[in-house]
Amino acid sequence: MGAHALGAAAYAAKAAGLAAPNRPEAVDEEIAWQLEQLTAQTTSALRQLPLLGENSAGPLGPGLLASGALGSSIRELQSAIAASAP
Repeated sequence: MGAHALGAAAYAAKAAGLAAPNRPEAVDEEIAWQLEQLTAQTTSALRQLPLLGENSAGPLGPGLLASGALGSSIRELQSAIAASAP
């Protein structure tokens, strides 16, 4: 289910960007807001997922979520989550 959470987060970031086409920072602001909302338990769970595109099975494998704006957002989320490791 964690992989689906990352997909939903990426779609939310994409929606924020589409809603504010004159504000390219809107996507980054949405991602930053999402990261601020994560609990320690959620962060720990998401940290255990494979990195986007590394596992050929499941929603984080190569495919729709691994490319374009969605892939960029998920990679940014995963990078920030990994960097927050205790």
